[in-house]
Amino acid sequence: MPAPVSPRILAVVNALPLRPSSRVLEIGCGPGAAARAVAARLTTGHILAIDRSAAAITRAAAVPVGRMSVRRVAAEDFTLEPGEKPYDLVFAIRVGGLDGRHPELGRRILQRLADATTPDARLFIDGGDPLREIAIPRS
Repeated sequence: MPAPVSPRILAVVNALPLRPSSRVLEIGCGPGAAARAVAARLTTGHILAIDRSAAAITRAAAVPVGRMSVRRVAAEDFTLEPGEKPYDLVFAIRVGGLDGRHPELGRRILQRLADATTPDARLFIDGGDPLREIAIPRS
């Protein structure tokens, strides 16, 4: 049974600048409610939901959705797999490495994202109204 989508998560998903063809990366997906809501809006795109927790990935994978895949990996260790296309939209809800609680971890995550996203990719986290955008640093 999929986790219900809370009003807070739905507000975040509604605020994302999604296109039907977006390649989306969710960091810290938990049980996958936001990822499933995003996947429902994609027609040719794809969402990859990642989390460091095996339990979270097990829950997220329990309800398969056609445009969604899951991977167990910490954000600071994320890399594209061979042949995997880069992502053009990234979002995270309550991820300490991106909301300022763990600055060094945040720097490592942003470097990984720079390597795994398109040059014009955008990164959003919760904490705005309902989102705020963080620049992905490019070398």
